[in-house]
Amino acid sequence: MRNLLLCTILLAATTNSPSAAIAQGAEKPNVVLMMVDNLGWGELGVYGGGELRGAATPRLDALAAEGMRLLNFNVEPQCTPSRSALMTGRRPIRSATTKVVWGVPYGMVNWEITMAELFSEAGYATGMFGKWHLGDIPGRFPTDQGFDEWYGVANTTDESEYSSQFQFDASVSGQPMIQEARRDESPRDVKPYDIASRREIDSELIARAIDFMKRSVADDQPFFAFVPFTQPHLPTLPHPDFDGITGNGHYADVLAEIDFRSGQILDSIEELGIEDDTIVIWLSDNGPEYFRPWHGTAGPWRGAYFTAWEGSLRVPFLIRWPGRIGAGTTSNEIVHLVDMLPTLGRVAGYEVPDDRIIDGVDQLDFFLGQQTRSNREGFIVYNNDDVYGYKWRNWKLHLIELDNMNSEPRPLNVPRVFNLITDPKEEYEIQEEATWILPVIFEKIVEFESTLVEEPPVPFGVLEPYEPPKN
Repeated sequence: MRNLLLCTILLAATTNSPSAAIAQGAEKPNVVLMMVDNLGWGELGVYGGGELRGAATPRLDALAAEGMRLLNFNVEPQCTPSRSALMTGRRPIRSATTKVVWGVPYGMVNWEITMAELFSEAGYATGMFGKWHLGDIPGRFPTDQGFDEWYGVANTTDESEYSSQFQFDASVSGQPMIQEARRDESPRDVKPYDIASRREIDSELIARAIDFMKRSVADDQPFFAFVPFTQPHLPTLPHPDFDGITGNGHYADVLAEIDFRSGQILDSIEELGIEDDTIVIWLSDNGPEYFRPWHGTAGPWRGAYFTAWEGSLRVPFLIRWPGRIGAGTTSNEIVHLVDMLPTLGRVAGYEVPDDRIIDGVDQLDFFLGQQTRSNREGFIVYNNDDVYGYKWRNWKLHLIELDNMNSEPRPLNVPRVFNLITDPKEEYEIQEEATWILPVIFEKIVEFESTLVEEPPVPFGVLEPYEPPKN
């Protein structure tokens, strides 16, 4: 791998292309990946929100101007599936991580190879500061899965409400906790995760992430900092310093806080003098909240998370790498969350696993402007364990419809097809104009599902240690 990387750098240095710029910069750029929790496409100023949503977002708008903004970046419908897809580069149907669950062993088995493990093998310091939601049993915590250190919550932010709910009984349910751990250590409880700490936790995550970056720079070691915010997931309550700051309610206050916290990370990168050698990625894990009064907006798109509507799948995505990724660029090309693992592998120098199916595709040349088209035309849409549809080019095919997370799924006798350019709300099916799409997309669905026969998925609820059956 070392010789391959050296050859790539020498070849790039002889060409007048963005690849040459990579060779002239850090051999192993730092990577800071900030992920917010359930923030819809339409919230930031650069996506049509900002002041229209009650709070300007100047820091994130500026980040978009300094790098690339995707208009068609896609995730999974729920929290656990999206985080699994990011960490493994694999669709969650393969990893038994297709849904949010309670009360049973769940999460990403230790057999899976994570982005953090790959960064670590490539010589990076790895730190995670925030919400995990990929398992809360030994073998499945962040520090079991490649992170050198972690501070945050293992599960969902809903848990912060438990202790203040009607007839709460910690003796039977347990008290949700904020935890911390070092690699291969059992997590240590720091303090209860309740409404008071829910308001303050994101400020703590940012402080710890900044400290991690400072220590890594002092040690002259490249780093991967994963910062999964807990905001704006319900209960959408701001830090006391931001409570009432906008005059437009708690959601707007939280939006202002998210912008400020993101700016703190960006300021620290600048103060450390590592801007040119650091890739910054900022994205959301899901579409907006559904429950009022915490609900958000997906802008022109229909729906909220837990569905297959475009508002569930399409979220904000910003990426900056000065001198490599063109400033102020935008694209409506389709990119999926699973693409992050192979894309970052090329800049970090890690090998993408070849002993299992990886669904992500390398998008580095697209990000660098070496090509105008994404390396992806679409993807199958799973919700829980069922195929809800397929998104391909500007088309969306639905096999099952779910209006919102509390409604009943409706299997469709005849698939519905929408054109997302002419009908972003997916309201007016154009069956007569688009029947040619059906055989094209069904062939793609069959092709994907055949890979589940080739490599059977991890069984749901399996305990550690897990090893796949021998073929």
